[in-house]
Amino acid sequence: MTEESSQQAVEQQQNSSSAPVDKLLDNIGHVIKGHSEQVTQVVTCLIAGGHILLEDNPGAGKTVMAKTLAHSLSGEKAKLNSHAAFHRIQFTPDLLPMDLLGTHIYDEKEKDFVFKKGPLFTNVLLADEINRASPKVQSALLECMAEQQITMGDQTYPLEKPFFVIATQNPIEMEGTYPLPNAQLDRFFMKISFGYVPEEVEYNIYQNYLEISNFESATNAVLTLGDVLSLQEEADRIFVHDELIRGVNNIIRATRENQGISLGASVRSGIILLRCLKAYALINKRSYVIEDDLTQLVHSVLHHRLLFKNKGAEAEALNSIVKTEVKRLARLKLSFDEAK
Repeated sequence: MTEESSQQAVEQQQNSSSAPVDKLLDNIGHVIKGHSEQVTQVVTCLIAGGHILLEDNPGAGKTVMAKTLAHSLSGEKAKLNSHAAFHRIQFTPDLLPMDLLGTHIYDEKEKDFVFKKGPLFTNVLLADEINRASPKVQSALLECMAEQQITMGDQTYPLEKPFFVIATQNPIEMEGTYPLPNAQLDRFFMKISFGYVPEEVEYNIYQNYLEISNFESATNAVLTLGDVLSLQEEADRIFVHDELIRGVNNIIRATRENQGISLGASVRSGIILLRCLKAYALINKRSYVIEDDLTQLVHSVLHHRLLFKNKGAEAEALNSIVKTEVKRLARLKLSFDEAK
C-alpha cells in the first residue's frame, strides 16, 4: 500500500467513526445549550467506557443532560435495531441498597426464592442527587461501576454492555447531603460542573424553554448499542506517543510529591486518563492524542481523586504540575521541529 493510499484509509476510518459521534453531539445540542465542552466530556466518558459525575447547583441542567443522552440512545421514535435501557434513581436518605441491586422474593410456583433485578440492571443509569443517600447506599454502586457486575449472595450477575452511570450531585455544602467517599469518587472517570451559560444563550433558553423542556420530541435516538461499543473499540486503537505516556506518568507521580496535596493519584487514575485522552481524540476526528488533549482533560479526570491540604489552593497545586509537564512537552516538540 502506498503512503497516499494509507493516508486515505486512515482519513476514511476517522470519518466513519466521527459521523455517529457528531450525530450524538448535535442531537444533545438541540436541548443542552451553551455547554458544548461539557457535553463533549460526557460523551468522552461514554466512549472511554467509564462513568461521569456532574456537580452543580440545582437547575443547571444536570438531569436533563443525562435524560437527553439516554434518549439519544433509546428514543421511541428511532428505527434502530437495538436500544439502550435507561433507569433513573432518585437518591434519598431513606433509600436502601436493595432498592438499587434488587432482592430475593419467594415464588409460590417454584417454591423457592428468586432474584428480582433492581434498576442497576440497565445500560444508562441516572443516579440523581447521589449525595443525598447514605454512604451505605452509595457503596452499592461500587462493584457494578468498577467491574460491570453485581453479586448477590453466591451468585454473580454480569451487566449488559455498555453500562454507563451519569451521577448528579449538589455541592456538599448544601443541607441534607453526604460527601461521597474516596472509593466512590474514584469510580468516576470525570467530575465536571456545568456552571451558568452566557447571557445571550440564557436569553435564547427562555425564548425556547417549552421546546427544550420537551426533550423527547426535540431529540431522536441516533446511536445503537452496537455503535457505542464500536466507538469504544475504535478509541482503544487511538495512538498515544511514548512522550505523552511519559507525560501522564510524570503528572500522576508529581501529585504524590506536591506539597499542597496530601493524597496523590493512583495508577488507575493514569490508566483512566489515557483512556479518556484516546476517546477525546476520536471525538475530535484524530487517530492520535496531542498535548492539548491532556490540558483539556487532566483537571476533570484527576481533581476529584486528590486530597488537598489547603482548600483555597486546590487549583494552584494541580495547575503547577500540569504547567510543568506541558512546558516539557512543548520543548520536546520544538526540538523535534528544529531537527526536521
